Amino acid sequence: MTARFNHTIIAAKDRTESAAFFRDIFELDEAPSWGVFANLLCEDGVLLQFAEPPVEIQMQHYAFLVDDELFDRAYARLLEREIEHAADPFFQRPGQINSEHDGRGVYFRDPAGHGIEMITRPYL
Repeated sequence: MTARFNHTIIAAKDRTESAAFFRDIFELDEAPSWGVFANLLCEDGVLLQFAEPPVEIQMQHYAFLVDDELFDRAYARLLEREIEHAADPFFQRPGQINSEHDGRGVYFRDPAGHGIEMITRPYL
């Protein structure tokens, strides 16, 4: 077997709030949670674990590849919730999506301040 990505821990100010945000935006499945983790399962089997660290949270970047239908539904939720978003990671094109890499993309922040990217086509 080759190496495959299995799980990551995402620092959260409130693990339940962050897990709910990702679950709702990306329509992820809940996974059994234990200990300090609130867990979600991505379609490819990758586990997202949300935890509240006892240190200051450093902003990270997480990119999600979605199909066009999920992009439309998730983007509609961003608009409904008035979540600040942009066509670029530096928010120089606020309130827009991009059409780069033969697909669509958008950047926004999660409740803990992490940079989230949603794209419909992989870069490679």
